[in-house]
Parts: sequence; C-alpha cells; structure tokens
Amino acid sequence: MVSETGTPAAKSIGIFGGSFDPIHNGHVEAARLAMCALELDEVVFVPAGDQWQKSGQTAAKHRLAMVRLAIAGQSGFTVSTVDIDRAGPTYTADTLSELAHAYPGDKLFFILGSDALKGIETWNRATEVLDLAQFVVLTRPGFELEIPSLAEGRVWVLEVPALDISSTGFREGIANHTAVTDLVPQAVLRYIGDNNLYGFEA
Repeated sequence: MVSETGTPAAKSIGIFGGSFDPIHNGHVEAARLAMCALELDEVVFVPAGDQWQKSGQTAAKHRLAMVRLAIAGQSGFTVSTVDIDRAGPTYTADTLSELAHAYPGDKLFFILGSDALKGIETWNRATEVLDLAQFVVLTRPGFELEIPSLAEGRVWVLEVPALDISSTGFREGIANHTAVTDLVPQAVLRYIGDNNLYGFEA
C-alpha cells in the first residue's frame, strides 16, 4: 500500500516471540486471532536463542525448524532468526531494537503471554522495551490478569481460548504417556518423532 504522498504506508507488524519448545496449535491459533483482532499485516514468529532466564531448552535449530513447519503456507506468517543468530543471551530489548530497524516506520505489536508479563520488571532494560512496541498480552477467557505497575496503561489485553494448550503440557503428556498428537501440527509431530525429541515415539 502507498500513501497519498507516494511513500509506502506504514504496516502493522505483530512480533510473536517465545521458546516454542515445541510450537503447538495454540500458538498458531493465537497468532491468527491476534492478526484478525489487531488488523495486522504480518505476524513474525521469533524463536528464542539462549534465554537467560531459562535452561534445558531444546536446541535452537530444532525449535526453528518446527516453527517453519507449523506456519508453512499460512498467509501473513513469517519467521525471524534474529534471536537465534545473535550471540549470547536473548534480551527482548535487543530483539525489538533489531526488528524496529528491519521494519522502519512500521508499527510493532509485541505479542506475549500473561506469564511472561508477570516478570517484566526483571527484564533487561525493561522501561526501554515498553517504548519499542505496543505490548499485547494474551490471556485465557476468564483469567484475571495482574499487570505489573511498570506496565500499567501500556499493554493491551486479548483473550484467546486456544491458550488452554501449552508446550509444557505437551512435554508432560509425553512423559505421562497421555495423548498429545492433537496438540501440535502434524508436520511438527512428524519432525519430533523423526528427531527423537522429548522422548516421543510415533
């Protein structure tokens, strides 16, 4: 789209970051709902690299491959390796700064879950992060969200029924030998089996 001045019109870009360990159907559906509700032109999935507050993650190459499989053929969905390519720990401030340069003049919407928002006051350069994008917090219907004082008045809340699915639930399901095959896209499930991830046996 081009504005009346002849310059490209600003786009609305959703930035959906996370471990994606593994990406599941709830992630994909949440991205679809956010794209519709916020009238986004694009949703960029950003698999985390070395998250400084987490340990024991599946290798980044596998998480990236699963994201690519999950969003293949989905209009408006893309993936960025900005966090995986960067050496050292993953900080949201760095991620959003780099993506702001990649999408100059566009409006960035940073999509995150309520659990991530809880710890925002411990983030590296937390105040700066809130200035880099419009924060959009995904919650389950009926969930009472507590917004940290640092983020009060600076986040939008979007209820997403699909968030009843979780990556942790998928991994625990495998460990407990309960059904998990309907929680992730079939292409992702095949990848998990082919690469012997999470102890899953097809």
